[in-house]
Amino acid sequence: MNKTLKFGNKTANADIRKLSDIIEVLLDRDVLQSSDRELYYMYRDLSLSRSDYDIIKAHHLRYDITIIPPGMVGREYVKTKGHYHPKVPGTDHSYPEVYEVLGGEACYLLQKKERGIITDVILIRAFENDKVIIPPEYGHVTINASNKELTMANWISDDFSSVYKPYVEHHGAAYYMVQDGLIPNPCYEEVPQIREVVPKSLNKEGFLKNKEIYGLVRDIEKLDFLNRPQDFEWDC
Repeated sequence: MNKTLKFGNKTANADIRKLSDIIEVLLDRDVLQSSDRELYYMYRDLSLSRSDYDIIKAHHLRYDITIIPPGMVGREYVKTKGHYHPKVPGTDHSYPEVYEVLGGEACYLLQKKERGIITDVILIRAFENDKVIIPPEYGHVTINASNKELTMANWISDDFSSVYKPYVEHHGAAYYMVQDGLIPNPCYEEVPQIREVVPKSLNKEGFLKNKEIYGLVRDIEKLDFLNRPQDFEWDC
């Protein structure tokens, strides 16, 4: 596919994730023996104008778009590598994130780890215009289990780097999504049953159903929770 993205009057180049980049988190790790290939495309730090860029940076935020074509990787549907977010310095809360499905379908697989044990696993199936908040303390993987290209946007704090190591150490998330459903990852000592939930209405948070989340650059204080989760209530 085209490796560039037209965003407003600008052209962004993709940060490309290849099979070799996520091989450690796959159910079938021998798939690389045949050939390497591109899996998905990330366009980071986007803005429509210099004034938008200045606003976004002044609030320590970042707006990204990710495109995940459909496909299989061994027995699994194509997915992202999976990561956690670190704690906000001086707090007990990790950084949250908010996603929007711009096209296609997404499966967001969230997991919470406490004292080394996975205590909660949530599956959220999201469709075009749906918004999904990844709450503090949850790691997450995005899966494209459809036959359509998935395009999604996200807002996130620009003050940290994602933590991939726990997913790499366990060869993926607590569950793998295959054509027959979700199967537990045997590399975890134990995993709870999956809770499947639908995307919530986030109107009161400022995320309107038919308005793209990029528009919050004009009301950016509504994204304060991304840098200060300790000041907000969280319901998972």
